[in-house]
Amino acid sequence: MKIDQKTVYKVADLARIAIKESEVDNLTKEMTKILTFMEKLNELDTQGIKPLVYMNEEYNRWREDEVRQELGVADGLKNAAQHNESFFLVPKIIEQR
Repeated sequence: MKIDQKTVYKVADLARIAIKESEVDNLTKEMTKILTFMEKLNELDTQGIKPLVYMNEEYNRWREDEVRQELGVADGLKNAAQHNESFFLVPKIIEQR
């Protein structure tokens, strides 16, 4: 399939791309190459080939949620600027009216 300048301008307009007059000849050649390649791909026999939806056959392995104590209170408060035995201490930021 051959692409002409009119088609290049139409595609650029649909894609909302501004092209310069000097780029049209190069884009015409490139788009022709792409369509020629696509025509070659259409010649391939794809009967019996499963459609590719994902690149790999992996699937999610769901697990039950478990409550676990990953971080103890002492470890959680270790790097806190201010804390008491169980909580972070932060400056009061709510003002009363």
